[in-house]
Amino acid sequence: MGKKVYLLLENGDVYEGESFGAEKEAVGELVFTTAMTGYLETLTDPSYYGQIVCQTFPLIGNYGVIPADFESKKPALTAYIVRELCQQPSNFRCDGVLDTFLKDSGIPGISGIDTRCLTKTVREYGVMNAKVMYTQPTQEDIEAIKPYRVTDAVKSVTIEEAETFEADNAKYHVVLMDFGAKNNIRRELVKRGCKVTVVPGNTSADDIIAMNPDGIMLSNGPGDPQENTGIIAEIKKLCQRKIPTFGICLGHQLMALSQGAKTEKLKYGHRGANQPATDVKTGRVYITSQNHGYAVVASTLPENAYESFINANDGTCEGVTYTNMPCFTVQFHPEACGGPLDTSFLFDRFINMIQEDKDNA
Repeated sequence: MGKKVYLLLENGDVYEGESFGAEKEAVGELVFTTAMTGYLETLTDPSYYGQIVCQTFPLIGNYGVIPADFESKKPALTAYIVRELCQQPSNFRCDGVLDTFLKDSGIPGISGIDTRCLTKTVREYGVMNAKVMYTQPTQEDIEAIKPYRVTDAVKSVTIEEAETFEADNAKYHVVLMDFGAKNNIRRELVKRGCKVTVVPGNTSADDIIAMNPDGIMLSNGPGDPQENTGIIAEIKKLCQRKIPTFGICLGHQLMALSQGAKTEKLKYGHRGANQPATDVKTGRVYITSQNHGYAVVASTLPENAYESFINANDGTCEGVTYTNMPCFTVQFHPEACGGPLDTSFLFDRFINMIQEDKDNA
């Protein structure tokens, strides 16, 4: 039996559970993910920076810890909530257990909570702040967590210095702007014959252009996209050079903002591996992996852009194609590991765009 721990919600609800991982108090934005697999990818996805993540799937930890599956070097989330924690994982690739991994990473966990009830609460009231604590919560604790906001998110998760990853006989050079990039974005590009230079998210347009890239990749990442005014300004400068560009998740939002569109915060976001995205031109629906709390407001897109994908559940914008430059972006994750691979062809589309640009040069 773990130590008794409480999860206090901003609306005053209190959930009691058992502690695992690091034993420390933590405040964050409470969100849930419906993914049935890929808990390691969830734990190491930088897009969860500043958030307390609740897994709706009831059993977590059954295949242990597998470092090869990590999407970044360490977790960026604030705390982790599960219904049942598996303490005896079974997998031939297993290299440890979640309890130890979270202890070493300084991340508190809670098990034994009614995650179904917790998820229904978030769906009804929307994303809210919460606190992991080891004493009975008080009204003062509720008031104390209300002002919490996720800030400086990209600055907190981006790399400090540029790194290069190169395929054998690389044909293309892609600069990947790291706003909290998942490792598999880089892997998908290398797999397709790219030399990938990963640069900090705040790298200037001039410095990127000086690298003479064939293409630019705008990565996923955490936080409110509108907070990144400096990055948005640099992306706008890059657009003037008409370099083939592909944006994912936060990258999709930042590109839209650079072109004068607006973004909005969703009630509880889209987080999971079963989000349906409809291709506007063909009507085909793809099942996608998603992790975002903000969306581009389609009605604010400029004349030189059109919606390419929409969410089949709520109609929010899931993709944009720009007609005045070689650029397209998507809200979902075509590089998803531990999730559906239905839209991985978008990386091929990006490579074809780069090749066409080289042919026309």
